[in-house]
Amino acid sequence: MGYRFFLAVVFITSFSNCVAQKSVKTKVSKTAIGLSRAIAAKPPMGWNSFDAYDCRINEQEFKATVDFMHKNLYKYGWDYAVIDYCWFNDNPGNWTNPRRRFGHPDIRMNADGTPLDTLVMDEYGRLLPSEKRFPSVKNSNGFKAIADYVHSKGMKFGIHIMRGIPREAYYNNLPIKGTKYTARDIAEPWDTCGWQNNLFGVDATKPGAQEYYNSVFELYAAWGVDFIKADDMMYPPYHKGEIELISNALANCGRPMILSLSCGEAPLSQAAHVSNYAHMWRISGDFWDKWESLEHNFDLMNAWSPFVKPGQWPDADMLPIGRLSLNNRPHGPERMSKFTIPEHYTLMTLWSIAKSPLMIGADLLRDTKDIMPFLTNADVLNVNQNSTDNRQVYKNEKYAIWIAKESGTDNRYAALFNLSDKEDKVTFDLELEHLRGKFKVKDLWTGANKGVINGKLEAVIPSHGAALFKLSPQ
Repeated sequence: MGYRFFLAVVFITSFSNCVAQKSVKTKVSKTAIGLSRAIAAKPPMGWNSFDAYDCRINEQEFKATVDFMHKNLYKYGWDYAVIDYCWFNDNPGNWTNPRRRFGHPDIRMNADGTPLDTLVMDEYGRLLPSEKRFPSVKNSNGFKAIADYVHSKGMKFGIHIMRGIPREAYYNNLPIKGTKYTARDIAEPWDTCGWQNNLFGVDATKPGAQEYYNSVFELYAAWGVDFIKADDMMYPPYHKGEIELISNALANCGRPMILSLSCGEAPLSQAAHVSNYAHMWRISGDFWDKWESLEHNFDLMNAWSPFVKPGQWPDADMLPIGRLSLNNRPHGPERMSKFTIPEHYTLMTLWSIAKSPLMIGADLLRDTKDIMPFLTNADVLNVNQNSTDNRQVYKNEKYAIWIAKESGTDNRYAALFNLSDKEDKVTFDLELEHLRGKFKVKDLWTGANKGVINGKLEAVIPSHGAALFKLSPQ
């Protein structure tokens, strides 16, 4: 698959009627763009439909999940509810695909590459939600009625999008709204996502490319979208041109939205670029309930820790806990997470002290009793939301230690991890961080006061488990 790197400054363009506002000029900058960083001053927290529902969630299931979140999780800071991919397909994955997993949402094609399965879109090639799965879209402006429902709970609404322009728009040569250009003027038929064939890439150097993405984000703004998860952006390869097109369109559409880029692993060599054009970006590949993947994330988060700052968050991916893969999709059989209880503590402790965004992947309509303690510990979530100077102190094959500061105080947070296959004592020599004198210790997972220490912090931790403490100078 070929890809042309960004070769020229994207045309300055304008588009009209973005959320009933006056025309907005799209101002392209290579060094600083107009994303609102304030809306992501802290790592976003919420729920995404992919780990449980794959591409098949419907309006009833989504609203029921929003209701559960509002009742049980919202007060702890979980406020984003995100519909993942293929909301523009009436029945994605309804055919047997011999080259993909069961239920994979590729579309079927004729021998010449023209689509056999159609997607829901308007006359400008802009994808729209399926009325069959989301009945409220019939008499509303796209997802607006659903976004209004989420907003009525005080929460925020998000959607997943794929990079590019639909194949169907290309073969039908649909016009790009407000321009003399068409889909064939900007599409790259040779640049197709390696794991989902619904769209063709967009050539960022072509006139009409920025205008196409402007028109798409005009829709999202009118719907009331607060969060965009843009997929097939970084791996492989890193789609620098389309990242800039999407970021510029979002920044100028008239409505603040968080921009989350998927999927990873993001190339560390592009850290400066990706942190400039997005609020959060995936540093991990699709993360599932395997210890080896969890252990690998220690190294990923350590490598990306220098780039953690308000409004710019390296993202270790969703939390695959609770019930996953309903109806045996998207990944393996339907199951409760294979993470052990100690591994749950490691997952939540690492994501919190490394300040990764927190996105629940579980089905929240069933079997939530055992996972709720991991999602409602205010002290642990406070580490994720309000700590600073988050970094790894030490790691070997047996254990790891992370540390952070509590904002506005002299207190420290310390996370101890047992990476070995048996219970063991993990010791943190405080001299490694020049932490001298006496410290009062609080266990943030249990709430227990552990007395006063001087020189060393120690804990006996189960295999693959973790402990998280607050250290207060005495």
